[in-house]
Amino acid sequence: MTTENKTVIVTGSSRGIGKAIAIAFAKTGANIVLNGRNPIPAELIAEIQSYGAKVHTILGDMSDFDKAKQLIDETKEVFGSIDVLVNNAGITNDKLLMRMSEDDFDQTLSVNLKGTFNTIRHATKVMLKQRSGTIINMSSVVGLVGNVGQANYAASKAGVIGLTKSAARELAARGITVNAIAPGFIETEMTDVLSDKMKEVAVGQVPLKRFGNVDDVARVAVFLSENNYITGQVINVDGGMVMNG
Repeated sequence: MTTENKTVIVTGSSRGIGKAIAIAFAKTGANIVLNGRNPIPAELIAEIQSYGAKVHTILGDMSDFDKAKQLIDETKEVFGSIDVLVNNAGITNDKLLMRMSEDDFDQTLSVNLKGTFNTIRHATKVMLKQRSGTIINMSSVVGLVGNVGQANYAASKAGVIGLTKSAARELAARGITVNAIAPGFIETEMTDVLSDKMKEVAVGQVPLKRFGNVDDVARVAVFLSENNYITGQVINVDGGMVMNG
């Protein structure tokens, strides 16, 4: 599927990976719906428009079932279709298990996993009628291998993988593909705060001996939207950090 004049929703698209994905799709000529809990930066909207793309912003926390419905309904009303849904919105709240509160765990799963379910749940109604659509869920290599201090985050991202595979099986008959991307260490505001020592340790775990960048992830999202014979897969963008053989 070419995404020219198609409609692409990217949740959590005000910065980092989500921002890069939105820009990558704008360059293909798609209509872009930006989403975040806080106002979308004016410079991002201007950049997307500079590629000739139509852009619409819808604010809201996707862990709220009704807000997710509003995102889908308003997108359909504005652009007439929903061709690609990228579930990128997510949070981290890292603590060792013995210090992790119930709220620390619940909030992370609510945003990362339930939020992904919420948007899929509402978008499928539109995509089933269209008999087409692409859903791309953002997981993480942590969801595959775990990580110290990230039990909540790892559980949420592992859950996203299970959700992805189940949705892929349910929706395939109507021509809808569902895949997940599992980034490794990617240069974002989240990795900028790491100390040089921590970055050195992290890079030591990556066979390519460097962090990835947000465009590495964005290109995979566009690729998945263009290939309608890939579904139920988890694509690692991690420099070889996790090799499943």
